Amino acid sequence: MKILLINPPRSPENNILKFAPEEAKRFIHKKLIGPPLGLLTIAAAVKDHDVTVFDTKGEYDLVPETPELSILVRLLVEKHQPDLVGVTVITSEFDFCIDICRAVKKVNPAILTVAGGLHATLCPNDFTDPSFDIIIPGQCPHIFREVARVREAGGSFDNIPGILIHSGGTLKKTAGKAAPWDTADADYLMPDRNHLKRWIATYKVGNSPYPSTYVFTSLGCPYKCTFCSIWTQFKGKYYQRTVESLITELKSIDEYPVVRFADANTVVDESFMLELFKRIEEEGIRKTFVMDIRADIAANKPGIIEKLARGGLKVVICGFESFRDEELKKYHKDSPAIDNQEAVRVFEQNGIMVRGNYVVPPDYNLDDFAALAEYADRNRVVYAGYTVLTPMPGTIYYQQVKDQIIDHNYRKYNFFNSVMRTTLPHDEFHARIGSLWLIKKGTDVI
Repeated sequence: MKILLINPPRSPENNILKFAPEEAKRFIHKKLIGPPLGLLTIAAAVKDHDVTVFDTKGEYDLVPETPELSILVRLLVEKHQPDLVGVTVITSEFDFCIDICRAVKKVNPAILTVAGGLHATLCPNDFTDPSFDIIIPGQCPHIFREVARVREAGGSFDNIPGILIHSGGTLKKTAGKAAPWDTADADYLMPDRNHLKRWIATYKVGNSPYPSTYVFTSLGCPYKCTFCSIWTQFKGKYYQRTVESLITELKSIDEYPVVRFADANTVVDESFMLELFKRIEEEGIRKTFVMDIRADIAANKPGIIEKLARGGLKVVICGFESFRDEELKKYHKDSPAIDNQEAVRVFEQNGIMVRGNYVVPPDYNLDDFAALAEYADRNRVVYAGYTVLTPMPGTIYYQQVKDQIIDHNYRKYNFFNSVMRTTLPHDEFHARIGSLWLIKKGTDVI
């Protein structure tokens, strides 16, 4: 059976970029870079079939004159003649996934369309468009494999527990619970990166000459920040991979000198990370590592940061979020602002470049912006990012403010657009966030 897996395009909505001063625009994120690990894992799960993975993000980066999405999908379907098309969905790309499935059905209504990913997990009932045949919430490689098996055999999808099926114009959830699947350990599937060779040159960050790839060491998060959907996606659970499976994967990706550990927080289990980096040294693995590390971890455990730096850690993404303790408490961050400053000191002392990220609430006034700018100026890091505090569907924050949301265009749910009323005029609010992107030490973009 032929299976086509499509990674949708990025949302183009970016009001911070649109209204930012000209000198700041080159620093503001215009695209998320990195291969679609979820689809590569699905591809590994159905490797016995004829599988094609197509990364539209990489294609539009590689060939800017690529035709619009509906035409591109039509050409793909006509070329590969798939029996099943799968899409992965995050909120800001939801509309594009509808466009993809509609284009598939226009070519051949008999093709089975399947949607999964973060938005399918947290908001499965959003998938009311009839172009979606099946929705699979959660960690679903084994379920997708079962869907493919039933499709090939011509059986009934009603017997697959844990999925939603379009039936008679409505979504119907099948009975029962999906079989447990230990994605991080016993059932871990190595992503098949061979599908991405066409676009490897596009997986570069800033001025780096080397492509980067994602590798996850864990899934979920033990922390419960109100604005984050990662821990809600995994229902508060945290799953750690094994050291040896990570060593095997790192040794298999020589074509990627830069590795971004794609965890919510890479350093949760200190002994695990020390053992991993001990094995990295023993195996002679030489990579540039990028990690997401909480400020309180670095501030309270500087010794582990020193050891990770010796093993290749060069860049850290650190969620500062705010400079005010009262805001951090409101976000359930469980880390005071003073930790941000101490963490930067620890990172820089070990030769690690810091990407510090702040989120800006929509109710900020001129005094708030001035105070944030003054704090960020006093505590500059090499890279800095400033985005909008956004009520992402599936988060605690969304539940807290859903009645205050005035813009329900999902394409704007990417942290670069306020979907709530702002205290300052809309354009000025985004322009002032754009100006903040100039407050940093470095001259590159990451």
